[in-house]
Amino acid sequence: MSPVDADIPSTRPYLIRALHEWCSDNGFSPYIAVQVDASVQVPMEFVKNGEIVLNVGVDATSSLRLGNDFIEFKARFGGVAREIVVPISHVIAIYARENGQGMAFPAPSPATVSTIKSAEVPDASEPVTETASRSPLRSVTSDDVSAETDESPEPPTDGPGRASGRPQLKRVK
Repeated sequence: MSPVDADIPSTRPYLIRALHEWCSDNGFSPYIAVQVDASVQVPMEFVKNGEIVLNVGVDATSSLRLGNDFIEFKARFGGVAREIVVPISHVIAIYARENGQGMAFPAPSPATVSTIKSAEVPDASEPVTETASRSPLRSVTSDDVSAETDESPEPPTDGPGRASGRPQLKRVK
């Protein structure tokens, strides 16, 4: 990265906001996959393999703020209200639960993680639902999601073209 590139803000928060708006406008539930470390404030009991998937839809959150540095909101987990704080750099995917359309991002580098740990992180609790393993710069497929669960690879449908159960991403090339 050249010195000029270092001054250019990341496109990640803008893409996340755009895809969140697209999901909301089209009646879909926006979910984010997050790489969890000490800088991420989520319910740790829902973290699997260092990742968590959160429903960031308007109906699932309160006081949602999709900022340039953090995603912050309040949500209920098992009936308990929690505050969630996720550094933007730790969002590894955002997608619509109903059809899997969305975008994957590279996982944060160790340098990014140490920079965030030294930054002031707002106090928060945790809201989450699911997790899935992903590697940087790779689209997540429905096989990736179903392989981590005891569910069958093809979930039952609850209507034409709509799958029920866990979120799925489609590979787009």
